[in-house]
Amino acid sequence: MALTLLCVGKARERYYADAVHEYCKRLSALMPCEVVEVADEPEPKQLSEAAVERVKRLEGERLLSRVSDSAYVFALCVDARQPTSEELADKLQALFNAGHSELVFIIGSSLGLHESVLKRANETLGLSRMTFPHQLARVVLAEQLYRAAKINAGQRYHK
Repeated sequence: MALTLLCVGKARERYYADAVHEYCKRLSALMPCEVVEVADEPEPKQLSEAAVERVKRLEGERLLSRVSDSAYVFALCVDARQPTSEELADKLQALFNAGHSELVFIIGSSLGLHESVLKRANETLGLSRMTFPHQLARVVLAEQLYRAAKINAGQRYHK
C-alpha cells in the first residue's frame, strides 16, 4: 500500500516541512509514502463567491491531475467525521485487505476544496473540530498515518 499526501501550496515554514518529512521517513519504513504539492492560486483580494470558486476550481484541477483512476481518495474536510487513531488504522487495514494499493489524502488551501475534488473522493476525513493552519494539518495527518501503520504492524507506539 502506498500513501500520498496531496497538498495545495508549498510548506512555507521549515519546522512544519521538517516534521512532515520526519513522519513520512518513519512511515516509509512500513509502507511507501510521499508528499506531493501542487501550486496554489493567489487568494483574491475581493473574496466574492465567483473569485473563490475560480481559485478552488483551478486548485482542484491541479489536485485531480495528480490522482490516478485507481486511487482511493480521502478529502480532508473540517466538517467530516473524525476517527480515532485505532479507527483510522482499521480503515487503512480494511482498504489494504480489499486490494486498494494507492491511498491519497488531499489537503486543500485555506479556501477549501472544490466540489470536483469532493466528488472524486471516496470519503471525507476530519482531523479535529478545531481549526488548524494547513501546514499543521499536514503534520497531524502524517503523524496519524504513521501511528496507524505502527498499530497495524503490531508495533508499540508511544501514547
